[in-house]
Amino acid sequence: MANKIYSSADEALKGVVADGQTLAVGGFGLCGIPEALIDALHDSGVKNLTCVSNNAGVDGFGLGKLLGTRQIKKMVASYVGENKEFERQYLAGELELEFTPQGTLAEKLRAGGAGIPAFFTKTGVGTQVAEGKELREFDGETYVMERSIVPDVSLVKADVADKSGNLRFRLTARNFNPAAAMAGKICIVEVEKIVETGELAPDDIHLPGIYVHRIVLNANPEKRIEKRTVSAAAPVDVEAAKVEAQVVIAHAAAVDETPIPTVPANKQEGA
Repeated sequence: MANKIYSSADEALKGVVADGQTLAVGGFGLCGIPEALIDALHDSGVKNLTCVSNNAGVDGFGLGKLLGTRQIKKMVASYVGENKEFERQYLAGELELEFTPQGTLAEKLRAGGAGIPAFFTKTGVGTQVAEGKELREFDGETYVMERSIVPDVSLVKADVADKSGNLRFRLTARNFNPAAAMAGKICIVEVEKIVETGELAPDDIHLPGIYVHRIVLNANPEKRIEKRTVSAAAPVDVEAAKVEAQVVIAHAAAVDETPIPTVPANKQEGA
């Protein structure tokens, strides 16, 4: 069996990425993005890339780094609202954009990995999404045909890989990464832990190693948060809480026919 493990993200990209390629990049927002592989792609200097991803990162992080260096010529994405440079380039006509509904984008990648060249969906019918595309009637409903995506390279992030490339994803990172991994002609995966083949229980494997060509370890990714929202605790309405407690006690007493306890007058007045 060929060794799939590479010493660094730079080494994992060597001989694979090139100018003008289409790349699928996993992640959901900033969750589950292949941070080290994106940094290595940035350092490689490849350009004129078409990137297929749920989002375009944020300014200076994730795919935002590649936008900052003008390495991306086109984005195929669902959500781009966190990136000011993306907005500037698009409005200035410097960046091509193919907006794609999120579920449609996921299916484009999944279908590409499954060898399905196209599929029909109701999503987008009657909107700009369907302009110029084939429409067809099924059971009295109109559907639009969408082509699948088979990128030249997929860059994905998983939690654990064994040495055969079997992958386990963690929580939200499982949203787009498996489909992106399946779709690429070459799949490079960044993981936080590598174990021996056989250590992952079969039921714990989310994607079989047949889809994975190269593995690189990044044990301590930065894992940024797009927006951190902290709010003060809501004030407690003491009187309303007392009334609610009495209702609960009364209901319990009605069920078991025990006497209903009462709150002493001095307690009701807050004495």
